[in-house]
Amino acid sequence: MKILLAVDGSENSMHAVEFMIKHAGWYREPPQVELVTVHLPVPKLPNLGKVVGRRELARYYEEEGRANLARAAGRLKAGGIEFTQRVLVGTIAETIARHAKEAGCNLVLIGTRGLTAASGAVLGSTATKLLHIAETPVLLVR
Repeated sequence: MKILLAVDGSENSMHAVEFMIKHAGWYREPPQVELVTVHLPVPKLPNLGKVVGRRELARYYEEEGRANLARAAGRLKAGGIEFTQRVLVGTIAETIARHAKEAGCNLVLIGTRGLTAASGAVLGSTATKLLHIAETPVLLVR
């Protein structure tokens, strides 16, 4: 079983991490966990390449992404869950769906935005979009 665990550093994404730790024993063998965060691309601005090079931009994505992964990685380690981690760049739902398929994941595990005062039972926009476009089964954790 290969599980893509998508996080963004938020409290809601940590619910998915805690769910993974609590339910890792559901599987006959320990699942392969791929801890992923997605960074939105920096907008393409005229002459940006003259000021910021590809290396600097790649370093920025990696540093920001690692910061988003840090808390989740710490909890997974403390919970005895082995994992690999990746920082991806792109539109969030589409990138998660594409990576899950390309990496051969059996499940995408992601937190929801949960309930809001204004909307009652509305899922976060990323979770909603992912449910509609992913070919891999998606498990939402609130």
